[in-house]
Amino acid sequence: MATETSTGTGEGTSAGPEYTYPFHRPSAVEVPPVYEELRAKCPVAHVRLPSGDDGYVVSRYDDVRTVLSDLRFSRAATVEPGAPQLSKTPPLAGGLFTMDPPEHTRLRKLVSREFTARRVHNLRPRIQELTDDLLDKMEKLSPPADLNTELAFPLPVMVICELLGVPFEDRDRFRAWSDAFVSLTSHTPEESLAQRKSMVEYLAALVQRKREEPTDDLLGALVSARDEQGSLSEHELITMGITLLVAGHETTVSMIGTCVLTLLRHPEHLDALRESPEKMEHAVEELLRMNPIGDGGPLRVTLEDVELGGTVIPKGSAVLAAICSANRDPEQFTDGPADEFDPARPSATSHVALGHGAHFCLGAALARAELQIVLSSLLRRFPRLRLAADVGDLRMSTGMMVHGLTKLPVTW
Repeated sequence: MATETSTGTGEGTSAGPEYTYPFHRPSAVEVPPVYEELRAKCPVAHVRLPSGDDGYVVSRYDDVRTVLSDLRFSRAATVEPGAPQLSKTPPLAGGLFTMDPPEHTRLRKLVSREFTARRVHNLRPRIQELTDDLLDKMEKLSPPADLNTELAFPLPVMVICELLGVPFEDRDRFRAWSDAFVSLTSHTPEESLAQRKSMVEYLAALVQRKREEPTDDLLGALVSARDEQGSLSEHELITMGITLLVAGHETTVSMIGTCVLTLLRHPEHLDALRESPEKMEHAVEELLRMNPIGDGGPLRVTLEDVELGGTVIPKGSAVLAAICSANRDPEQFTDGPADEFDPARPSATSHVALGHGAHFCLGAALARAELQIVLSSLLRRFPRLRLAADVGDLRMSTGMMVHGLTKLPVTW
């Protein structure tokens, strides 16, 4: 577990990094406390990354939005030879995560044309049906039960399989692949690359099947765009399938668990949402703000010297925008203590949990739909739902870019 490597404020001029990233989380329900110190004294902190490379972590809300939207902070540069890396496994080139405009714009427009709000809206009844089926099975169990196993893990996989047109029976393989893709230190580089190779081969075979037997799902639509319009290369098509499959369920799995835990820890708010279910839509925004998927967003590399937060970040530097910290910045969230959960908070919608700028989460509408449906259904079906473990005994996964509870025991 990484911690700060010195007791300094980060304002010093020493050549080496002051901090080691990722920062220490004291418990499953606390963000790294060092962020409060960084926002106050060292908003652009020099850090040592899991790869061994040096980099910078940006912690204030306005500066984080700058990193997320300013094209001087490049995603494409992360796959250039010699570029600093977040982990010891190099990122997969050729996808949205490793592109800048105009290439990113071309590919995103292509996917956005198929991954529409209408497609997500039309999927809502199916999400409700899948949720109800899982809750039916959970209700038949003798409590306590692990909410991760019964709901948080299977539902997002079912939904993304439905959306993309991927066989659900292969879901167990997705879990291993996804965990490897979001690994910082939980997998060796060799393990991560082997899982990546396996996933590329799987998607290539699935794409070929959809060529032979066309489908009207999202992946089928992308195959048509590739074959009939030449809008993307074969590598881009396969990488896009991987991106949607991993990003489309890994993050939502973690969010369902942490959002349910937040509600269970605040029974007064949970009861209010039961009485006024129409308020769930806004409450989900506050839950997104309070429950970071990870401490930072994807790595970016500076294309030139950039001054930010009173610090000059040299050209070619690795930079992480700490969304986790930005969403707790008291200078932005002034309507009550920024580190307290308030589902009625007016400013909740200004969170950056789903990104900002050109790389704003492509699946934001889907993530919101899943959370709204799952949380509303769970509260309605299980009016006496409560934790079946001490909060202090709960654990977050470690060594990964995406944080999730390892277990969430509940009773009813």
